[in-house]
This record gives sequence, structure tokens and C-alpha cells, in this order.
Amino acid sequence: MEQVELPIDIDQVKGFLHPDEGAALYRQALIASRLGPCLEIGSYCGKSTLYLAAACRQTDALLYAIDHHGGSEEHQLGEEYHDPELYDREEAVMDSFRTFRRNLRRAGLDAQVVPIVAPSALAARHWNTPLGMVFIDGGHSLEAALTDYRCWAGHLVPGGILAIHDIFPDPRDGGQAPHQIYQLASASGLFEQLPMARTLGLLRRL
Repeated sequence: MEQVELPIDIDQVKGFLHPDEGAALYRQALIASRLGPCLEIGSYCGKSTLYLAAACRQTDALLYAIDHHGGSEEHQLGEEYHDPELYDREEAVMDSFRTFRRNLRRAGLDAQVVPIVAPSALAARHWNTPLGMVFIDGGHSLEAALTDYRCWAGHLVPGGILAIHDIFPDPRDGGQAPHQIYQLASASGLFEQLPMARTLGLLRRL
């Protein structure tokens, strides 16, 4: 897939999104952001945010970026994906928000992004804005993934895009929660499946 030109070197931004997946997000957001604001769950240090925000800048749209910035289970001290550079020793917590904001500023994309520093379910409690795109890449436990899907998929307008990251049909390749909510959405009769980009599932709201 043809790669997207971004304002900063995306390889210098911490994250787990493949460039092919980023390019797919960008291209879908270019279309979906004309239908309504975009929203992502799970920003981390902003890698996916930059792709989505760059597309939103092209259409003069907004991206809501939801993340409590305390990391998922695997990011905590002593866990597999813990990053010492994101650990606040004074507070004894993982905190990616400072790095996230710095990356947005470096890219000059602050005007396109509304950070929401809160758990997904809390941010959704009084939400009533229709959305053109929802990208789910938050916690990968089944409870967290189901919560994200149930809280946000219903806000998509017809023609809007639901994107879900880290879909592994084979359990030997990765956790199954994102795959399970992808299957749930596909079986709901509310979405049309679009071609996947590596582990990124894409569905269009009917």
C-alpha cells in the first residue's frame, strides 16, 4: 500500500501500528471525516492519531482522541511492553500524555485533535455527537474491547467507518478480544465488511 506523507517521521513515534495500517486509516478518514468527526480509542503516544489527524486536516474536521494515558495491562511496570521512558517515577505511574502532546505539537496537528483524558466508558456516558469514524485500539481484554464497541459503534452515521486494530483470527498470533468484537460487528447486520489492512479490520455502517 502506498505510504502517507506525514509532517514528522512516523518511525520516531512510539506505537504498534504498521505503516500499511496507518495508510488505511488515513484513506478511510479522508472520506469518513466528511460525514462527521472522527474518534479514536487508545492514542498511546499518538502514532494512529497523526494519521487520522492528517486526514482530518484535509477536510477541516475534528478528531477526538480518547485515552486515560495510564497504559494497558501490558504497559505496566514489569510487564512485556513496559517502556521506562513513559514511566513517571515520582508518581509511580505510566503516563503517555506528555509524549502524546509533544508529538501533536511537533506535527503541527493540535488544531485537529481534541484529547479526552479519561476511560472510554466515562467519556461515552453523555456523548451525543454523531461520528463519521470510530477507531478502536484500546485495552485488549475482552471486557475492555466489548465496552469500547458497545459504547461507541452506535454513534456512527450511515456510511461511517468502524476500524478495529490487532485482529488475529489465529489465537497463536495474538489476543482474541479485538477479533471477537470484529466478528460481533460483522454478524450484527449493521455493517459491511471492507478489505482488511494487515491486522486492521474495517467495516462500513449500513
